[in-house]
Amino acid sequence: MLKSLPNALTWSRIFLIPILLGVYYLPDTVMSSNSRDTLAAILFVIAGLTDWLDGYIARKFNLVSSFGSFLDPVADKLIVSTALVILVWLGRVDTIVAAIIIGREVGISALREWMALTGESAHVAVSMLGKIKTTLQMIAIPFLFYGGYIFHVDTQFVGNVLIWVAAILTIWSMLYYLQKARLNFKK
Repeated sequence: MLKSLPNALTWSRIFLIPILLGVYYLPDTVMSSNSRDTLAAILFVIAGLTDWLDGYIARKFNLVSSFGSFLDPVADKLIVSTALVILVWLGRVDTIVAAIIIGREVGISALREWMALTGESAHVAVSMLGKIKTTLQMIAIPFLFYGGYIFHVDTQFVGNVLIWVAAILTIWSMLYYLQKARLNFKK
């Protein structure tokens, strides 16, 4: 049971995607916009917690697998990209921010695949900068979904500041990975 738990948690993030989308397709007679936003924020917090928990369990109990190492970043990219598209649709995130973050994810994924084919995947291993960027995204997105006030704090404002910082770190980390991989561009 424990052996498959990290991958099950990762799969749960993927299964949350259609639920997250469905929340915004429910008719107004079923759910108010405030309830929708609160539920979306909760779903994304759950996704963020499973992301942390699957990695923690895998490392703590030495359950890291090649399939899990592949699936985990895919699940992260899918749920973050879906959330950003919804937030752009709701007018809560600038299109440029979503394009930067989603474009970087696609580009770096392709770079990692190419580097793995050349046997140089260590040059594009996840960096601390990438982890900080991901953490900021995982905090910003529920704030942006919620879009109200918690303890007199405007979550929309805080979420936008954090997502812009994440977008800047996204560019920085992309340049970092490209610089690390540049020696292989000539091969």
